[in-house]
Amino acid sequence: MYEIGRLCVKLAGRDARKKCLVVDILENNYVLIDGQTRRRKCNIMHLEPLDKVLKIAKGASTDVVLKALKDEGIEIPEKT
Repeated sequence: MYEIGRLCVKLAGRDARKKCLVVDILENNYVLIDGQTRRRKCNIMHLEPLDKVLKIAKGASTDVVLKALKDEGIEIPEKT
């Protein structure tokens, strides 16, 4: 269900309702996410997987993730 490049919506925490991509699969129900959220380890219980999988490499950099999201038409707020 969760694979590299899976588009998800964060359900819990301060990044709730923001979109992210799965960048890496970690141990025991955890994945590494990046995107509109901060790049961090996240419990899969706090994610809602969407039906899109974008082409990114395992462990892709933040720049690659943000470019993939922009190409998909997902807005990324500028960091200040």
